[in-house]
Amino acid sequence: MTDAIRKVAVVGAGAMGLGIAHAFASAGYQVAMIDANEGVADRALVKIRALMEQDVAKGRLDAAQMTATLARIQPAQKLAAVDGADLVVEAIIEDLDAKRTLLAQLEALVGPRCIIASNTSSLSITTLAAACKHPERVAGLHFFNPVNRMRLVEVIDGLKTAPEVAETLMQAARSIKKEVVRVKDTPGFLVNQVGRGFTLEAVNVVAEGAATFADVDRVMRDTAGFRMGPFELLDLIGLDVNHPATDAIYNQFYQEPRYRPALMMEMRVKGGMLGRKTGEGFYGYGEGAAQPEEAPAPAAPDVPVWVSHALPQERAAVVELLTRLGVRVEDGAAPSAQALCVVTPLGSDASRSAAAEGLDPERTVAIDTLFGLATRRTVMTTCVTAPQWRDAAHGIFAKDGVPVTVMRDSPGFIAQRIVAMIVSIGAALAQSRTASAEDIDRAVTLGLAYPHGPLGFADTLGVGRMAAVLDGLYDSFRDPRYRPNVWFARRAALGLSMKAGE
Repeated sequence: MTDAIRKVAVVGAGAMGLGIAHAFASAGYQVAMIDANEGVADRALVKIRALMEQDVAKGRLDAAQMTATLARIQPAQKLAAVDGADLVVEAIIEDLDAKRTLLAQLEALVGPRCIIASNTSSLSITTLAAACKHPERVAGLHFFNPVNRMRLVEVIDGLKTAPEVAETLMQAARSIKKEVVRVKDTPGFLVNQVGRGFTLEAVNVVAEGAATFADVDRVMRDTAGFRMGPFELLDLIGLDVNHPATDAIYNQFYQEPRYRPALMMEMRVKGGMLGRKTGEGFYGYGEGAAQPEEAPAPAAPDVPVWVSHALPQERAAVVELLTRLGVRVEDGAAPSAQALCVVTPLGSDASRSAAAEGLDPERTVAIDTLFGLATRRTVMTTCVTAPQWRDAAHGIFAKDGVPVTVMRDSPGFIAQRIVAMIVSIGAALAQSRTASAEDIDRAVTLGLAYPHGPLGFADTLGVGRMAAVLDGLYDSFRDPRYRPNVWFARRAALGLSMKAGE
C-alpha cells in the first residue's frame, strides 16, 4: 500500500466530491469521479471547468493547465469505474449505514493494495472500517469546504488503520498542496469538535436572554477578532448541516455536556429557518431584509466612576481608559454615594460580583477587559441596575466613539464564555492525545480561520486569566459543560504555557 498513488477514485460528486476530484487532478493524478445519480458527475465536471475558467480569467492558471487537468477527470455513474485505483475517497451523504454499505462494496471492487478513505466530518472511522474485511487499509481523509480554498486536511487513524496507510495519505495530501494534521479517531475529529464551542456557547448566551444574535456577532468580530460572528457563520453553513453534526458528535460521545445540542437550533431546523439557503435564519436574507442596526450611545453624564480593586490587572486597564476619556475616577476602597460602580469579573456575573464587594447593585455594571478595550467594549448590567446608571455607563465608555455593547447579566460576558469553551475543548483534545498541541492550534487556525488556536488563545490572553474564567463559569452554572480540564488546570497551576510538556 505504500506504492505511489497514480489513480484516484472519488465516489460522490457533490460539492465536496467535485472539490476533491479537482484537487487531485490539478496535482497530476488520474481521477475517476463517480456518482450513482444520473448526470451528476457530468454536471460536476462542468462546475469544475467553471471554477478553473475563473482562475484563468484572473491569471492564476493558464489555459493549457486547465485543459490538461480536465482531461485527467473521468466522470462515471457506475462503481466499476474504481477499477485500477490506488486510492478511493468516498464523499457521499453523512449517513453511517450508507457509508458502511459503500465501503464494503468498494472493498470488493478494488485491488488488495488500494487505500480506502472516507471524507466523513463526524463519523467514527473505526466504525466505518468495521464493515470491511480489511479495516487496516481504511482511514479518514477529511477535506474542508470549499476544497479549492481551504488548505487543511485531517488524516484520521481508525483503531485498526495500518500506520503506513495514514502516512501514505499524508504524503498524498501534501502532494496536492494541503496542510495536513494527523488525528486519532474521535467523534468530530479535531476541527469540528472545537467549532462546537464557538457556536453552541453563542446560542446558550442568546437562549438565556443575555444578548441578541447581533450583539454576539459584533462582540466576537470586533472584540475577539473573529472574521465572522457565530450566527453569521451558522446562517452561512446552514442549520440543516450544523445541527445534525452537533447531534452526532454529542451522542457518539455518550452525551458529553460540552457538545450538548441547543433546543433553539432544533426548533429553527424544524421551522425551516436554516440560514441563507432558505432566505431566513438568525438574520433575514430575502428581498428588503435589513440587518439589525446598533443603537447610538447616550450622552455621557458628568459623574465619578469607582472601579473595583478585586483584580488589579483588570482595574488598571479600566482606570487607564477612563483617565484618557477625561472621567473622574475615585480611588477609595469604597465608592461614594454619587459614583457609578464598575466591576471587572472573569467568568462571574455582575450581580454576584456586586454582592461579593458590598456594592449597590442598582448603580453597578461590569465591563469585560479580557480582550482589551480598544475596538469594542462590553458592558453588563446586574439584574437590577437602574436604567439611568446603565445609560450612564454606556455613554461614558463610548465617549471616544468606540462602540459599546450593553448586555444583561451573564457569567463570563459574551467573548469570555465563547473563547473559554473553545480553549476547554482544545485542552481536552490535547489531554486525550487526539493530536499534538501544535497540530490542534494549526488545524483550528487553518480550518476555522480563528485568530488563534484553542491553546494559543489561552497563552495570548493569559492561562491564569482563562482558568479563572472557566472556574467562574463552573461555579456560576454548576454545569459539567464548564468543568475545569486537567490539561488546562495543571498548566495554570504551574504558570506554564498551554503547550508546555508532553
